[in-house]
Amino acid sequence: MNPHAQTLEALLFAAGRPIKVSTLPTLLGADQMSARAAIDAVVAHLNVDGSGIRLFESETEVALVTAPEASEAVRDFLRKDVMGELSKPSLETLAIVAYRGPVTKAEIEQIRGVNCSLILRNLMIRGLVEEVPVERETGYAVTMDFLQHLGVDTVNALPEYESLHGNETLQAICSKPL
Repeated sequence: MNPHAQTLEALLFAAGRPIKVSTLPTLLGADQMSARAAIDAVVAHLNVDGSGIRLFESETEVALVTAPEASEAVRDFLRKDVMGELSKPSLETLAIVAYRGPVTKAEIEQIRGVNCSLILRNLMIRGLVEEVPVERETGYAVTMDFLQHLGVDTVNALPEYESLHGNETLQAICSKPL
């Protein structure tokens, strides 16, 4: 597989969401033809019998999706994941979003030190976290359902909110370059 195709596959995996086709040349450091060739190479690599994932392409976006043959197993797995208790990493991420939100994925990962794509997706599926605009990026904030479940009407009512939201140590961690 060519280097641009490898990078595209890795970016789609890390993003955990669709990426606009128009941004691919910039993301890949390539021209339009090379970006198109990267899409075609990933399709040739993944969209075959025996692969559990596929590259899906709409008019404007590309994304990694579950292969139809694996969809039932994935659906069952996710159903258990959504219905079960929150894991420690999920609780940590939820606390960061609650006390630092709106917060970007990069800031969460800077604090936790690990990729949080799947955790954020699961928290959104559960209705605890939602995407919100933050400057020119996507940020995350807790939902009203989350606050209602805790019996508060605003994040400011969370225990020790002011001291944790404005914590200088966390601010320094978030401002460090990735």
